[in-house]
Amino acid sequence: MNRKAFLALLVFVVAPAAIAGYLTLRPNPAAAREVIVHLDPNCGCCHGWITYLRRHGFTVTIKEEQDMGRIKDKLGVPADLQSCHTAEIGGYAVEGHVPLAALEKLLQERPDVAGIASPGMPSGSPGMDGPKEPNPIYAFGQGSPKLMGTY
Repeated sequence: MNRKAFLALLVFVVAPAAIAGYLTLRPNPAAAREVIVHLDPNCGCCHGWITYLRRHGFTVTIKEEQDMGRIKDKLGVPADLQSCHTAEIGGYAVEGHVPLAALEKLLQERPDVAGIASPGMPSGSPGMDGPKEPNPIYAFGQGSPKLMGTY
């Protein structure tokens, strides 16, 4: 193969493949704003959290579930961190009334965890009425859950 043929091969075959590979490794910000929320059809506070997400630019798909335990198990949500609804965002499980600041931290830092959780239903958290209570957010999926922060 002469030098011109070799360079043509690089330009027309190898370069596009390398660029395509590079582009697939880059995170897609639009995809990170797409959320699937699994919820019990009889739970009202879940819709408050969904409204909160939509106000902050997320595209939300709602999936009503008859067996939320199965969804939580599938996504690896520990029993002691469970809440009413479970979401899938940017490749992570998000459990409960997680605030925007914690979601953005998760999506920007991309830690090696299965997800984050706001256990229970803290008063004043996104989607919950009442006076604001501390809302601890835990990361889970790599050993014992770890406190990510309190919001």
